Amino acid sequence: MAKTITINPVTRIEGHAKITIQLDESGRVSDAQFHVTQFRGFEKFVEGRPLREMPSIMARICGICPVSHLMASSKACDDLLAVAIPPAAVLLRTLMNLGQLVQSHALSFFHLSSPDLLLGMDADPRERNIFGLIKTHPGFATDGVKLRKFGQDIIERLGGKRIHPAWCVPGGVNAPLTLEHREAIRAGIADAFERSRRALDWLAAAAPRFEEEIASFANFPTLFMGLVGPDGQLEHYDGRLRVCDSQGTVVVDIRDPKQYGEFIGEHVEPWSYLKSPYFRPGGYPEGIYRVGPLARLICAEQCGTPMADEALATFRSRWGRAPSSSFHYHWARLIEIIYGLERIAQLLDDPAILDSRVQSTAGVNRLEGVGISEAPRGTIIHHYKISPDGLMQWANLIIATGHNNLAMNRGVKQVAERFVDGNRLKEGMLNRVEAVVRAFDPCLSCSTHAWGQMPLAIELLDHSGQVVDSLARADGS
Repeated sequence: MAKTITINPVTRIEGHAKITIQLDESGRVSDAQFHVTQFRGFEKFVEGRPLREMPSIMARICGICPVSHLMASSKACDDLLAVAIPPAAVLLRTLMNLGQLVQSHALSFFHLSSPDLLLGMDADPRERNIFGLIKTHPGFATDGVKLRKFGQDIIERLGGKRIHPAWCVPGGVNAPLTLEHREAIRAGIADAFERSRRALDWLAAAAPRFEEEIASFANFPTLFMGLVGPDGQLEHYDGRLRVCDSQGTVVVDIRDPKQYGEFIGEHVEPWSYLKSPYFRPGGYPEGIYRVGPLARLICAEQCGTPMADEALATFRSRWGRAPSSSFHYHWARLIEIIYGLERIAQLLDDPAILDSRVQSTAGVNRLEGVGISEAPRGTIIHHYKISPDGLMQWANLIIATGHNNLAMNRGVKQVAERFVDGNRLKEGMLNRVEAVVRAFDPCLSCSTHAWGQMPLAIELLDHSGQVVDSLARADGS
């Protein structure tokens, strides 16, 4: 008989999800799906709120990447005010965004994914976790903690706290950087460089051990999307939104954020609260694309900083201009950490970063605004419509993990087909199915934003976890 394997919950990710794997009568994988089981309704409950509250509210979407939503929301509100923020505010927002990049990438690589990489995909799950890593590789675990602390310290020194800072506001930021805080941040850069280089050198040496995973972890041709700067270099705060094909050739550069809807469509499947965006010219579901660190490195001509460009050149010489395996997200994260540290050093050397003029003031000048920035996990789009008195009437959020939804689902199926044997099931097989999701580093509390109706399903379980009754509601009533 056909059977279904359920992995619930998916572990070592941010948020709640499950995976179902369908087996045919012979025990072979016939299909697999990644289900996001939680829901966040930020688009609805911000309606009626003043636009000036939006950055602070949106920072509370997630405790892992609040800064990313703070940036995109602030940029959307800048658009509503039709203001150019002061140069110092641009530098400071960029600095905080890079602090977020470093701390989030460190969390993903060192704490969520490295137990698989250092202890082995088939290791005992009782040991294959951060505590097992601390016991067997204490130096590696410490490097992750210290790198994350460095990024969080930047956020705290600028925004007053590490989680949910309300420091970015429409028109700029609400406080300048002090000389004391600048020097304190600068003092930690050298140590952070050393720790990130150790991790990159280790992964480069260890990669041959993961040939099978590289070959099957969401390894297929797709489009890629990410922000690029004026010269096509790596960018995270502002720039044009670039879409490249599977060879790294530019398909389109979206220069006006308000044009995103011409190229990005949104689809909803009944089995997940996570939207499935797609490249509109390609249609659904053929218009599959990926975002995040790997996509950004593929879309960019270069990083634009010396050490990161050297690391990128090594990466490309080994894997090609546009490697299609999502396993390489791990490598891309480490390159971006190095880039982030170099850019942080450059920003701190700019005298303008200490300027006290950090906010432009204006009233409502537009009734519709769009803000686009890069979160560690990929592109974030905030699209707002307001009333003439500045109250929110409508919001649409397209979050990094949502952009990757089609690729994650196809990747889950690809890994299951390669490793899962329903006739002699082993835990390591299922761990690899989870590990391909971890490669994307999904942030599910950020990204579960319904579009259209919200179904409701309730399951009653007995003491053994078996479903004894269920109730479903198909509409949003």
